Amino acid sequence: MAAAVALASPLRRLLRAPHQRRAMPAPYFFFSRGRCSAALVVAGAGARDSAVKGSVDRNAAEEVRNILDMAGRASQRRDVFHTNFLTPPIIKEAMLAIENLADIKAVAQGGYPQAERCRISVGHPDSMTSNQDIVAALSISGNFRLEPCSHGDFLGAILGTGITREKVGDILLQGERGAQVLVDPELVDYLTSTLEKVGKVGVSCTQIPLLALEYEPPRTKSFKTVESSLRVDALASAGFKISRTKLASLIGAGDVRVNWTPVLKNGVTLKSGDVVSVSGMGRLKIGEVVTTRKGKYAVELIQYL
Repeated sequence: MAAAVALASPLRRLLRAPHQRRAMPAPYFFFSRGRCSAALVVAGAGARDSAVKGSVDRNAAEEVRNILDMAGRASQRRDVFHTNFLTPPIIKEAMLAIENLADIKAVAQGGYPQAERCRISVGHPDSMTSNQDIVAALSISGNFRLEPCSHGDFLGAILGTGITREKVGDILLQGERGAQVLVDPELVDYLTSTLEKVGKVGVSCTQIPLLALEYEPPRTKSFKTVESSLRVDALASAGFKISRTKLASLIGAGDVRVNWTPVLKNGVTLKSGDVVSVSGMGRLKIGEVVTTRKGKYAVELIQYL
């Protein structure tokens, strides 16, 4: 009994704490066409504030500051820090802030070349003599032929075990076979022994080599809608086929994001290329936008399956 309690305490801290003791709140890496690339040079915290001033996304400014703070500490201590998994907008904003800095080497890893969510190892060049394994792959298998599950179903099942979102990377769907998931290596044993069901389907969860990952362009379907405005409540309600009242409620609860940033108002205007996600419903991308003769907007919506 005492052993179980001793094990539960550090595990609870790992699952609930958004960052490990050595990891800093937000990371940075090179961003190119949705891929995480390796080897970029960053620098000390001396230019932190001036670099952050160039950040376009106000919501990312604090995270960029944390990134530069981490870079400065890594340089001073000649140590290596690892971040949690990050979203593409933070990657982009961080790269803009650090592109003119020096004396720090950072390597991004998402588990495979096209990874969207990645972790960063950052440290003094003398300390980073080899790439560390900071991403692990899991195979979640089951019979999904009669009960197909979405990206949101797999993510919900994983988060339902008590793990926080930033500990989970990309989820690669495999149709009726299940999915492959990238996670923090320290959670492998916990998930393989805890995750037993996704939706209504019983599953087995096992670790696999990163080389065994099966990845391809995400499956999508496109359709068009004609709306009087490009507001998020208009386009998202059409894309997810829910009422504007329901969507407004989800926005109020913090369950709607645009480009991975929570939306707080119904009137946020969208544009081509924006990605809208709703917790438990998936995500969609705004495609081509054309103004009709009557002054309305014909919008292509690309839904990720």
